[in-house]
Amino acid sequence: MPHKLRLTMACGLYDRMLDLYRGDVRPDGIELNFIPMDGSAGAREIFDRMAGNLEFDIAEMSSSEFIARTSAGISSLVALPVFPSRVFRHGMLSINHRCGINTPKDLEGRRVGVPIYSMSAAVWMRGHLQHDYGVDLDKIHWVEGAINRPGSHGHPSLLPLLRPISIERNTSNKSLSDLLESGGIDAIIGTVLPNAIQHNPDIVRLFPNYREVEKDYYKRTKIFPIMHLIALRRDVYEENPFIASSLFDAMCASKERARARMRDLGTLQYMLPWMTADIDELDEVFAGDAWPYGVEPNRPTLEALTRYLHEQGIAKRVMPVEDLFLPTHGRYLRESGRAQ
Repeated sequence: MPHKLRLTMACGLYDRMLDLYRGDVRPDGIELNFIPMDGSAGAREIFDRMAGNLEFDIAEMSSSEFIARTSAGISSLVALPVFPSRVFRHGMLSINHRCGINTPKDLEGRRVGVPIYSMSAAVWMRGHLQHDYGVDLDKIHWVEGAINRPGSHGHPSLLPLLRPISIERNTSNKSLSDLLESGGIDAIIGTVLPNAIQHNPDIVRLFPNYREVEKDYYKRTKIFPIMHLIALRRDVYEENPFIASSLFDAMCASKERARARMRDLGTLQYMLPWMTADIDELDEVFAGDAWPYGVEPNRPTLEALTRYLHEQGIAKRVMPVEDLFLPTHGRYLRESGRAQ
């Protein structure tokens, strides 16, 4: 039996990665040690360990951090056009209603909390505010910190911002959620909601009808925000270039198996009582597949992200989408007619 290359991969245990983790799908020529690290805290730890110390051969990675590093000429990582995490973010903008914020424009002149200014979720939300609602981002003062505990959000290895931004670290020994209640900040954008929203009626979403807003946004723009991609150590890839197509094919196969399970509505795979209606809506809005891999099906999303990163002083230049990802001429692209 031919020797298989042993590689370690750190990633959240998403439904689209489950078959890869269980070994029901195996990448050709690779013996994969899949290390599951779930939730936003797990993802942050993966990013910090991969960007800081290259601790894994393959890892889920912040799309904004990868693009910023690539635009700066830092080449220790390369990427596959596989996107394990995508989230519409309109529903994650919370405000203290007592501050008189009723519309997005009311955020101008305010103090807004954010876990990390350059994180993908914040990049996307600022892009929405600027381009859809005319918000002048330079009129917002940003306060960085963890949302539901004091201190920082992880230990990221971030590049310096490329233009002056009005920003400070939260050193108050209070969480951003506490500051939102007390009036120390006026709003929060992030990956989770503040705990205060559960017990304080003044803490609310700026977009209470966020599902309708997000659906309209997708129909207008064809953008479903990408949070994370799959990064590989460049040295490992250059020694074994076959792994790009092998991993891409396996991740596509794992995702398709998850989509098939999701659509078996005789027994619901997830604790979502109205999942049948959600599947109907998925077909209506996304033509059945909200989670395509590859460059071309995601071009509007990727081009918006690269533009926002440059506009917000995070990336040195607007990166051409084609320059971000490894070529993947594997079986999935050939058979699906999506060859790149």
